[in-house]
Amino acid sequence: MGKVSAARRLAAAAAFGGGGASVLGASAFALFKLEAHLARRTIGGPLDDPVPDASGWYGKGRPGPAVKIALLGDSSAAGYGVDRVEETPGAVLASGVAERADRRVYLRSFAVVGAQSSDLAAQIDQALAIEPDVAVILIGANDVTHTVLPAQSVRYLDLGVRRLRAAGIEVVVGTCPDLGTIEPIAPPLKQLARAWSRRLAAAQTITVVEAGGRTVSVGSILGPEFAAAPAILFGPDQFHPSAAGYSHLVAVLLPSVLAALGVIAEEEAEPAAIRGEGVLPISYAAVAAARTPGTEVDGTQVDGSDRGARGRWALIRRRRRHPEGPADAPDEGDEATDEGPLAEVVSITDAS
Repeated sequence: MGKVSAARRLAAAAAFGGGGASVLGASAFALFKLEAHLARRTIGGPLDDPVPDASGWYGKGRPGPAVKIALLGDSSAAGYGVDRVEETPGAVLASGVAERADRRVYLRSFAVVGAQSSDLAAQIDQALAIEPDVAVILIGANDVTHTVLPAQSVRYLDLGVRRLRAAGIEVVVGTCPDLGTIEPIAPPLKQLARAWSRRLAAAQTITVVEAGGRTVSVGSILGPEFAAAPAILFGPDQFHPSAAGYSHLVAVLLPSVLAALGVIAEEEAEPAAIRGEGVLPISYAAVAAARTPGTEVDGTQVDGSDRGARGRWALIRRRRRHPEGPADAPDEGDEATDEGPLAEVVSITDAS
């Protein structure tokens, strides 16, 4: 089965309740389950130390209206393995948005170490209460390592994105990383993990865009940059990113989060053909994004129509990354609660 048809099949299974039993075949699936179990034993379980909580206010002294961000997903969203809150993806993202948008930012992290796509519903229940302007979701890696069928994974994601969009919340999803570069995983599992994770990422892209969100391929979290410098960009367990790795991850996500908030420079508003940006049918766009880390995919129209002969139209963007700078910890003295200053926050969307 070709990559495009496989991605389309998985997305259809999610939308219509089909089986989507396996993109790899029955024998490969059985081998994948066995070797995934062995790899998990090599990597080990979660550390006892709690992950620093990035929830709080950022951009002290900057003007309003404030931006509210909900961060959902798994350990890659929580920042598993780092020692200081400034090193977490949440703190790096909130600091970057505060600087680029010149706004106060309230970030609330609902991410849980070990979460799978099936855990998103509970996180979204909590996130809806703060009425965020944008929800950033990082999910999928644990679905692969626990051999959750891709059709099941994207079905949960589809339901979650639709709930958020129905509430008027912008959604940016970092798709499943390429797990084929993890050091403790040996061949043939390495090749199977790469095929599984890339096809899941493509199916996630189709599903999210159909549901009204946008995606960013974050294969670079475990991609060529990480393979070239694993001692720097992987954490001690050689599975989760280091602080430098999380910084690279956020550098990929930040431009798309700013775009979702409508905070981009005029020269970035239109797609640039020189960067390979343009319009494709969604299935083709999803596969192209899975191959190229940092690619954003969002829905668009052609001649006033959402769809063509090959399905929904999608716009591929490869936005310029901003220089990676130091991140801040949440501001001391601000209460990161719904009853405190957050109750007085005027959202960026309400002010527009």
